Amino acid sequence: MAEDQAIPAPAWSDGPLPPLPADLRERVEALLVPRPGEGPALPDRPVRRLLGVAGPPGAGKSTLAAQVLAAFGDRCVVVPMDGFHLAQTELERIGRADRKGAPDTFDAAGYVALLRRLRDPEPGETVYAPEYRRDLRNGVAGAVAVPPTVPLVVTEGNYLLLDEHGFGPVRDLLDACWFVDLPEEVRAERLVARHRLFGKTAEAAAAWTRGPDQRNADLVATTRARADLVVDLP
Repeated sequence: MAEDQAIPAPAWSDGPLPPLPADLRERVEALLVPRPGEGPALPDRPVRRLLGVAGPPGAGKSTLAAQVLAAFGDRCVVVPMDGFHLAQTELERIGRADRKGAPDTFDAAGYVALLRRLRDPEPGETVYAPEYRRDLRNGVAGAVAVPPTVPLVVTEGNYLLLDEHGFGPVRDLLDACWFVDLPEEVRAERLVARHRLFGKTAEAAAAWTRGPDQRNADLVATTRARADLVVDLP
């Protein structure tokens, strides 16, 4: 994707999304500058930075990550935390399917292990990350390739700033972390639309948004102060 190209909006949004705001682009550019003593970036092993995008369900994390990707082109790869959802069959086995999306419905240890690999890439080694497929209700292993030459990895998810349920190490593995904020009524509307898009009835979508999604959102809100920047979306 070409840099600064407008990106398609999610199906529940109106029209294409705008490019990444200039102030956020400047922050990312500054993040990629080598630090004192770090040495110059090499073509086969550039300085690698990890940028986190946190926030409650439906706040626009994936949208902001996509805007960064559009702005930085082949210098960036997006690795969503959602790839570490436990499989639907496993959630049903352990009795947690009715609150899918809660912190203990993820493989937090696996996610932390992946971030550690991404922080210190081996020359010539591509790291493969999983991707969550809503149509399958499961993660797909090896779906996201992160070549060793990519200097910026953006990872987005609800619990990047959570200090419990195995997510505690994540914050220190990120070079920076932004928290995406959105008015509650807008966030809820988008969640309902997303649930309906992937097969829930209007009643079921509203119930899930008010129930499990809202409980998770309330928990995520307690982590807001740990972010380097709060991004207020319209």
